[in-house]
Amino acid sequence: QVQLVESGGGSVQSGDSLRLSCVASGFVLDGFAVGWFRKVPGKEREGISCLSNDDASTYYDDSVKGRFTIRRDNAKNSVYLQMNNLQPGDTAIYHCAAMDSCDSLTLFSRYDSWGQGTQVTVSS
Repeated sequence: QVQLVESGGGSVQSGDSLRLSCVASGFVLDGFAVGWFRKVPGKEREGISCLSNDDASTYYDDSVKGRFTIRRDNAKNSVYLQMNNLQPGDTAIYHCAAMDSCDSLTLFSRYDSWGQGTQVTVSS
């Protein structure tokens, strides 16, 4: 079965760190751009980070720039999102997606069908 599974979320305090994992099964993630998205109830899903197909470039939304880092581990068929200095505004359900290009980040954010994702809750 072709799927991406997110994990690593949790409940933390302001200033803490978490590392989210996006593990692919049924296909090879290498060669795809991978985006991380987050969704807060009542708000639109936003694409917050993306790693290009060749790992040569990254994108971070201004809200996470300098705090979050995206990286790939081909040996584990995974992409990670290291989140440091977490703030209450980071509270959301986080999802990842394999895309043809990071140019598709905004398009993907508008899709309605997503998996379970991983919940991140940050308290002050």
